[in-house]
Amino acid sequence: MVDGPVVSVRGEVHREVPPELARFSVTVTARDKDRQATLARLAERSEAVRRLIEEYGPAIERRETGQLWVRPETKRSGERVVAYHGTVSTTVTVVDFTVLGELMMRLADQDQTGVSGPWWELRPDSPVHRQARRAAIGDAVVRAREYAEALGARVTALLEIADTGLSAQPMMMARAAYGGGGAEQFGGPPQLDLDPQVQTVQAGVEARFSISEPDLDRPVER
Repeated sequence: MVDGPVVSVRGEVHREVPPELARFSVTVTARDKDRQATLARLAERSEAVRRLIEEYGPAIERRETGQLWVRPETKRSGERVVAYHGTVSTTVTVVDFTVLGELMMRLADQDQTGVSGPWWELRPDSPVHRQARRAAIGDAVVRAREYAEALGARVTALLEIADTGLSAQPMMMARAAYGGGGAEQFGGPPQLDLDPQVQTVQAGVEARFSISEPDLDRPVER
């Protein structure tokens, strides 16, 4: 139980910061009447993608195989297999945005290969999150003091503070998909410059402060 007046406030901060990571997906496909031929082509195209990605060294933070599936295609009238179809998907995380467009276009130029993305992100442990939380606390203190001063009082103690959540809301580029094959006649894939899109970071706290007895006879500024 708190004796005396209390002021409750919400501290908030909204910041726009550059992204730290870019992710995109690359998918290779293969189809043939022969199952072994389908598997061999799938493995060959997947290895070609792997070798190309490895050329970019430290620009790539992570490469993860997401989904592999191979299925038979049958006629509607029965179970006779007419072909085998397979895909392998890989998610690539890039930290050097200067090579992102080039890498995506080179991958898209591979045989039977599709590329989708990029998706821009902040790291989960990015210091901007901590900075936003501190700024939200500072905003709560400022607001409490402003309310107290408007009443001719002053903040005397912090009673409670609660985190209302921190969220990074990525503003992503429109999803783009590219299909490989056919660019060789133009001397290789075209150049593509990508502009990293800012990430909106939000933080909020709710706080309760005790204040001194207000001077209710004091004129309130309008």
